[in-house]
Amino acid sequence: MAYQQLSEAEQLQLSILLKKNFSLRDIAEAMSRNHTTLGREIARNSVKGTYDPQKAKQKKRLRRRYSKYQGMKVRERPDLEAFIIRMMKAGWTPEEIAGRLKMKRTDLPYISAKGIYKWLYSVHGQKYCHLLCSQQVKPKKRRQKAERSMIPNRIGIEKRPQKANDRSEYGHFETDTIVSGKRHESTASLAVLHERKARYVRLRKIPNLKPQSMTRALKKMGKTIKRRTITYDNGIENRGHEHVASALNVSTYFCNRYHSWEKGGVENTNGRIRRYIPKGSNLADYSDRDIAKIEHWLNHTPRKCLNWNTPYETMVENHLFVSSTSPNPSGALEG
Repeated sequence: MAYQQLSEAEQLQLSILLKKNFSLRDIAEAMSRNHTTLGREIARNSVKGTYDPQKAKQKKRLRRRYSKYQGMKVRERPDLEAFIIRMMKAGWTPEEIAGRLKMKRTDLPYISAKGIYKWLYSVHGQKYCHLLCSQQVKPKKRRQKAERSMIPNRIGIEKRPQKANDRSEYGHFETDTIVSGKRHESTASLAVLHERKARYVRLRKIPNLKPQSMTRALKKMGKTIKRRTITYDNGIENRGHEHVASALNVSTYFCNRYHSWEKGGVENTNGRIRRYIPKGSNLADYSDRDIAKIEHWLNHTPRKCLNWNTPYETMVENHLFVSSTSPNPSGALEG
């Protein structure tokens, strides 16, 4: 049933019954309203713990006026508008921009992500809507995948340490690959290494999905960062996991077959990468510099889960680099 706000007469009736010390459920029954609706009204519109219908009416009017003003707030502040446009061109989402304004950019007025969307959908911001991520409205049907070759000495994800599962400790990674579209007949691929807690990412373009290529890429990507575990899927390219474990001194674990959500962090990262490398693209068309720029964007974009710090800032603050690392992307290129 659709939610409807209380009318002025209902607000007055609620106030009278509250003063007579009726319980919320009794009031709801008398007013033919759901008790949660009344509870929401009291929580939102009370002043200093007291519900007054006139003050409730005023608070509701102010909220509506402020909501309508949010879209114009950007237009009236050229410095704020310029910042939002610049960050959207850099690939930031409205939520990431709002979080950065709240936590870091106190020199600019704060505006919520909802307010940014209001501006974008107005006549003033409409021309920047193409910078938003496209959203899929319904899930695609998944085709049954062919059985992969067995991976020697694989250890299931059920044996992975709890600190890796609940992200309470740094150094636990997930890895995956992005492949070229089938119509291109290209073997060029992208190896992705993602840290579960810091959300830090390393990318490396590889010539094919042979185990030797993936093993070599992971050794190079993990060389200068502190690591404890790596979680794989069951692709044939991961047959060399024991060589990676030996070279990087890590433990390796594997998801259950066709359970991609068990490594949701790297899957989410793949979705973010798809903003710059659309599905079906030929990865051979992307230079090493292109890949390095994408890696830089991923690691220098603020994340809500990091309290609007960037993954790179989180890595530096927690001393997770084995050696000094430049803020600019390095080691992202295969060679």
